Amino acid sequence: MVSSSIFLGMIGPWQIALIVVIVLLLFGGKKIPELMRGLGSGIKEFKDASKEEEDPKIDEKK
Repeated sequence: MVSSSIFLGMIGPWQIALIVVIVLLLFGGKKIPELMRGLGSGIKEFKDASKEEEDPKIDEKK
């Protein structure tokens, strides 16, 4: 537990830049927008599903 908080505290701008470069090398420039689009649609579906779960609860209280 302590070692993970120490590791997270040591991440700086150079480490983030290195991670971005590695991701670009692994996936390529053409694949990144497709991955981000897929991630965005997944988040949108999750939000829609969570709203659908909340609506019946609100109706039951009335």
